[in-house]
Amino acid sequence: MSNSPHDKVLDENLKWTQINEDVIRSMQNPRKAYWISVAVCVSMFFCAILAEIYQYRMGMGTAGLNNPHMWDMYLATFVFWIGMSHAGTLLSAILHIIHAQWRKPIYRFAEAMTTFSLLTAGFFPMIHLGRIWNLYWVLPYVSDRGVWPNFRSPLSWDAFAISTYLSASALFLVIGMIPDMAVLRDHTKGWRAKVYGVLALGWRGDDRQWRNFRKTYMLMACFLIPLAVSVHSIVSSDFSMSINPGWHVTTFPPYFVAGALYSGCAAIMTLFVCLRYFFRMEDYMTLNIMEKTTKLTFAIAGVWNYLLFVEFASVWYGHSVYDKELLIAKATGDYAPVFWTMIFCSTVVPFTMAFQKLRRHMPTMFIVSLFLQLGMYTERWMIVAPTLAMSHNPHQWDILWAPVVQWAIVFGSFGWFGLLFLVFVKVFPSVSMYEVKELTLHQKEEFEEERRMREAGMFMPESATAPPLPGDEHKRPEDRVAGRPGMEGA
Repeated sequence: MSNSPHDKVLDENLKWTQINEDVIRSMQNPRKAYWISVAVCVSMFFCAILAEIYQYRMGMGTAGLNNPHMWDMYLATFVFWIGMSHAGTLLSAILHIIHAQWRKPIYRFAEAMTTFSLLTAGFFPMIHLGRIWNLYWVLPYVSDRGVWPNFRSPLSWDAFAISTYLSASALFLVIGMIPDMAVLRDHTKGWRAKVYGVLALGWRGDDRQWRNFRKTYMLMACFLIPLAVSVHSIVSSDFSMSINPGWHVTTFPPYFVAGALYSGCAAIMTLFVCLRYFFRMEDYMTLNIMEKTTKLTFAIAGVWNYLLFVEFASVWYGHSVYDKELLIAKATGDYAPVFWTMIFCSTVVPFTMAFQKLRRHMPTMFIVSLFLQLGMYTERWMIVAPTLAMSHNPHQWDILWAPVVQWAIVFGSFGWFGLLFLVFVKVFPSVSMYEVKELTLHQKEEFEEERRMREAGMFMPESATAPPLPGDEHKRPEDRVAGRPGMEGA
């Protein structure tokens, strides 16, 4: 192991009391930019409320929905928010199982992002339904008429998917915060101490509680991974189970899952930079963690782009005339500007993450993450709108651009998500204190072990090669392998 600064996730000399003080202080005194962001999010959400009230009074015609455009930006936004929720599962569950240490300072806000993304996504099937008071029709219970919901309806599938994933993600978030709630309980006063005391669930930190906590957290992580995959596979089935061109594709489930992880990791990069600045968390949200996050995002971008071009190739070399015409229309028709924006943002821009200097430059990565999210949102739009504009019946062909009402509601959904997230990180710690303490302890133990190996003459740098062959001892010193005991440069 090397002690290069590029290999260190955090400073291993951070004191545990300092970690507690830094995290608690960040919750009490954020920068002014935090309050400006809260005001902006409230204004955005207020615009959505006004637009929804107008749509409720005037009818769904104000949203421009018609035949064949019975689905449009509302459903594309629903898929986008469901996708963003997968990043928390990726960082918290998968990386926890494989013991990736660098996830520990940032997984908490990723889990919160999962919960709030699902809360945002759940609004759009209701808004799209129009008659919100009939929402109970999709719930799995038998009514007084003896009629069960229509389980062949995608709305029923989405209700099952959202409710299951939301309850599991919220439970995963609450369980993971129990040790930190005990710390906050002991270091705060007033109503905060009472709230944290309830959420701490009597945590004392003894050996038995830690064993049970570890087992429960690992069990939840193992449960969430197949659940997350199945949820976005169900969302992809909303489209692929139909016979419309562009939707009846067998690769949609893995394609949607990869796209969900892609957009979610891009959102983590955005929130990483914001929280690092708002709460002065430079010691915990380090450049090395950002670099590892961007590497992961770049790898997922490669998988997603591969599946995207596999879909294009299967259509181009297939025998469906409708699918081929739709693909050509996406690239050359009325929706071509959106299509090429998607290609640029999702396929070209990610290559900036291949350069180390750019990966370690926060302003650049913040802009790149915004471009990636724009690309993934336009990709959702390109799934929905062109297919409805060019279905099997030419007499129904119609190009529709979203009116102001739809834009206002979608715009406000970002304000709703941002408001929930900003309130959460102000009330609860966005950095897991107990995980960061474990990380600093493990790093210190690793560096101490490395130091002892150096003193004992057993340390082998990463740059060292195999021992010299017989006869090499007569070579010039500059030709010998440097850094090995008993050789030049040891």
